[in-house]
Amino acid sequence: MGIVVLVLAAAWTLHHAVEASRYSEHSIGRLAPVWLSLFGIFLVQTLLYHVERPRKLTARGARQLAQLHVAVLVPAFNEDPGYLRLGLESFLRQTRLPDSVHIVDDGSTNTDYADVRGWWEQEARLAGIVTTWQRVPNGGKRHAQAHAARASPEADVYVTVDSDSCLAPNAIEQVLIPFVRPRVQSVAGIVIATNNRVNLLARITDLWFVTSQLVDRSGQSAMGSVIVNSGPLAAYRAGVVRDNLDSYLNETFMGRPVVFSDDSLLTLYAQMRGLTVQQPSAIVFSAMPEKWGHFTRMYLRWMRGSTIRSVWRMRYLPLDRPAFWLHLMRWYQMVLVQAVMVWLLLVEPIAYNNLPPASMLLIPFLIGWAQGLRYLGVIRTDERIRSRVLTWLAMPLAIVLAWTVLRWLRWYGIATCANTGWGTRQNGAEVSLGRPTGAASTIEAVKQPA
Repeated sequence: MGIVVLVLAAAWTLHHAVEASRYSEHSIGRLAPVWLSLFGIFLVQTLLYHVERPRKLTARGARQLAQLHVAVLVPAFNEDPGYLRLGLESFLRQTRLPDSVHIVDDGSTNTDYADVRGWWEQEARLAGIVTTWQRVPNGGKRHAQAHAARASPEADVYVTVDSDSCLAPNAIEQVLIPFVRPRVQSVAGIVIATNNRVNLLARITDLWFVTSQLVDRSGQSAMGSVIVNSGPLAAYRAGVVRDNLDSYLNETFMGRPVVFSDDSLLTLYAQMRGLTVQQPSAIVFSAMPEKWGHFTRMYLRWMRGSTIRSVWRMRYLPLDRPAFWLHLMRWYQMVLVQAVMVWLLLVEPIAYNNLPPASMLLIPFLIGWAQGLRYLGVIRTDERIRSRVLTWLAMPLAIVLAWTVLRWLRWYGIATCANTGWGTRQNGAEVSLGRPTGAASTIEAVKQPA
């Protein structure tokens, strides 16, 4: 399928080149450096994400990893009890059981999880998993993670899992494999939606999020420079967390405490020490927003956090780290694409009476469908392939959303980055499971090369 799409893309590119040659030689001359820059970046990104492959486990590596104490940290605040139990059930079904699991209820206001806690403590004891369950005054996700980390000072690796996330049966085993290399300091898993078929918004979010991980982040991983790990599943060498707890808990920006963007800050600490990679065979299911208001608040939080983190990367990442240059390239690309849109849609028609050919409007959709083939490389046991193909076909909707509303939200988030509040789940869980918690035993996913 990939070969067919690439052949069609090449044919369309040839057609577009002929059309563009009629688009006024003056315009081509004005934009030639821009096209060359964007094409170069796109080519590099494409080559990089095709290089990434899941790390394989050798017998020697398995012996090394078996000796590590793996502690799972689960902060919970106003979480749906069904999702929380689903995630805890997934720990019990791991091919590599965690050595300890530490849950911290960060002062939830809608429940005390008494039923879930009683069930979990009994099941963890039967499975031989050391566990703690703390209820602390609300201090934010970072403080909850710190409480969990302090409860496991003997850990060699901390695995962070969000309270609405369910691990695939081999997720912990797979996320540990890259740690066989001593230079690897953090490993990101692949996040896919548990509720991807609830409505169109959840489908598009799943498509957009999975594709971005298997394109942008896979390219970064090929250079050992993942910029942001995802909260639903990430693993860190224990020293990355323990040695930076003070700055982690007391980060400020423009004189205000920062409570979000915790995953990107932990990734930055890891980048300062060595390699940050992704393991595309480590899969976690997480609840995606089902309502537009929830989605926009989440996205704004991400964009504000991304802006703050960009400042710290420019300030603290050494110039000899690929992560610095990849980060710089992303900003260059974002600004350049925005400038090209304004130029083609406003400057050229108004100043030069020169309308772009209609074929140019189809190029982003063709690229999106080609990159979206990576989405089809994740095979789920709870979903038929035709359902995933229908989601893939919705790529034009995801692209229109990205180029309009999300682009505006991105710039608004950048402009309001001093607003450091969390923004979601303040009045209770915004997504509920709505089905029997036994579903954990039926959800699996395998990342196949695409």
